Amino acid sequence: MKEFDPLVILAVFQEMLGFWLWVLLLLAIGGTVAFLALWIRERHLVSRRLVQSEAVGLLGGVLALVIMAKVSSSGFTDAGGPLDWLLVGVIYGIGFIGTVILVYALMGWWDQFRRQS
Repeated sequence: MKEFDPLVILAVFQEMLGFWLWVLLLLAIGGTVAFLALWIRERHLVSRRLVQSEAVGLLGGVLALVIMAKVSSSGFTDAGGPLDWLLVGVIYGIGFIGTVILVYALMGWWDQFRRQS
């Protein structure tokens, strides 16, 4: 493989995740847009909300690893080399960060909704 082709990566993920790929992409894009809109509206990060969302993010990282183990043909016992363990760490990190952003945005907009009611 001499060239990087994003469509090949998309096809591989589509084959592995099926319909859930699009659900996860919508969650990622929607959560990021909601987070940025909340950040622009509030003009700062609320530390209490951030710490609470980081606590939930720990579970999001574990969930990302569980999804990885389900959709791939290998498990955690098959990870032998350092690159395998690096990939496991990256997957956990992406799940953690994505969950933190999504939960922070949901909590922030929920607070905004409660204040207006």
